[in-house]
Amino acid sequence: MNTREQFETVLLECRTLFSKKLHDYGAAWRIMRPESVTDQIYIKANRIRSIETKGVTMVGEGIRPEFIGIVNYALVGLIQLNLGAADLTDDMTPEHAMAEYDKYAQQCLELMLRKNHDYDEAWRSMRISSYTDLILMKIFRTKQIESLSGETLVSEGIDANYMDMLNYAVFGLIKLTFGEEQ
Repeated sequence: MNTREQFETVLLECRTLFSKKLHDYGAAWRIMRPESVTDQIYIKANRIRSIETKGVTMVGEGIRPEFIGIVNYALVGLIQLNLGAADLTDDMTPEHAMAEYDKYAQQCLELMLRKNHDYDEAWRSMRISSYTDLILMKIFRTKQIESLSGETLVSEGIDANYMDMLNYAVFGLIKLTFGEEQ
């Protein structure tokens, strides 16, 4: 499998879980402001780092579900940046939610393919723990941009950071699914 096929395979796993949760909970996440989405991604990335550092989990779920959570929350974040938070209501049909999910997932795939071309698949030589650290760094950057109300001087916006977090999480999932070597 090439990188695109691997990306699409792990993203399908993320999408399947998102769709099932959408069935169970509806689009309850629509009430989340982007800052809350960023914090949810932080919780997931911090847990991955904790597991990587301690080498053990007391809850029974490992790193993989947290990377899937980062992918799905990054897509929720992109949707929320575009549509804004709903007023304490589930205002989106499952079909609309999945269409938005797919739209932003496709944008993330296209970004990854462009960057992957320019960086010559350097991510394949990186450790999974480096993806965790890069995601955490992007979270802290995003929090700073949020505290500046999005007004940056030279930096990319929150959306670009969400896309990068998603792509690093996908790289982690690819390595966890297909192994370290291509």
